[in-house]
Amino acid sequence: MELWILIAAVVILIAIGLYRFFKARKILNTLSEEEFREGYRKAQLIDVREPKEYDGGHILGARNIPLSQLRNRLAELRKDKPVYLYCQSGARSTRAAMMLHKKGYNNLYMLEGGFKKWTGKIKTKN
Repeated sequence: MELWILIAAVVILIAIGLYRFFKARKILNTLSEEEFREGYRKAQLIDVREPKEYDGGHILGARNIPLSQLRNRLAELRKDKPVYLYCQSGARSTRAAMMLHKKGYNNLYMLEGGFKKWTGKIKTKN
């Protein structure tokens, strides 16, 4: 009996994970670094990492709105302009995009591979 409960829980977790994966692919455009570079200057470039990560190095021109603060800082983002998101590897960007989409944002883009794959100019805080 306990084994069946465990199996059911695992199946449910896998189903939820697959749902989120396909939903994210539907609402979020993942861009290569080259594609990201072409469009981010005309968009809202948001680094969703925590402030210490941001201060350690970020894409030139990015604003830091950590995922942990995003819900309370939505007023800082415009719905009529594209939103370019990045984090360290992509997981937080995906979660941020899901949240933004629920709040009515539609032009959502993410840097493939996140900041750790970025080879362009960066800025650090001293």
